[in-house]
Amino acid sequence: MPTVYPSVPGLEIVGRVSKVGSAVTKFSPAILLQSAAWLVDSDGNCPECQAGLEQFCPHMTFTYNYPDVHLGGVTYGGYSDSIVVKEHFFLRVPSNLNLAGTAPLQCAGITTYSLTRHWESPKAKRLVL
Repeated sequence: MPTVYPSVPGLEIVGRVSKVGSAVTKFSPAILLQSAAWLVDSDGNCPECQAGLEQFCPHMTFTYNYPDVHLGGVTYGGYSDSIVVKEHFFLRVPSNLNLAGTAPLQCAGITTYSLTRHWESPKAKRLVL
């Protein structure tokens, strides 16, 4: 997909839930701090999603500069005024974390941790997030 300008990359999001859909069970507006990484939606039904590989879903929505099927236009990631995130892609942020340092964990932190856990690195077993 070609870039839609203006575009300021900002993949990770830390923010407040303002509304939830009727099917949402894990989050509510009462839970203040939430986080989403670079993927905010997928169809959930394709073979890729069923295998836990949503990043290969033909109907996924990335956090920024991707068609926003819910709000129209494109997604703006961490620079959004608002964004719709499927519950599956939302993470609860512990209240004791510094918000300025939390969003970057969604990119480099999760990426590195996931790979080392997948390949069963002995060091990964000592990591605590």
